[in-house]
Amino acid sequence: MTKDDIKLLIEAGLPGARARVLGDDGQHFEAEVTYDGFAGKPVIQQHRMVYATLGEKMGRDIHALQLKTRAS
Repeated sequence: MTKDDIKLLIEAGLPGARARVLGDDGQHFEAEVTYDGFAGKPVIQQHRMVYATLGEKMGRDIHALQLKTRAS
């Protein structure tokens, strides 16, 4: 799993989102996600929305993902 793979999955799962993903060891990543759909939602719900785009890759292919989310 690469940071580019994660970026593509997030942006495909949240159409219109912009993701910036960092991490080069293949397991630990940081992502900043900006998405209009986050407006009015608590941070925990925003994070769950991002995790949903990654599905079962979380915990298997992605060991850790530090998230920062915000509405556009």
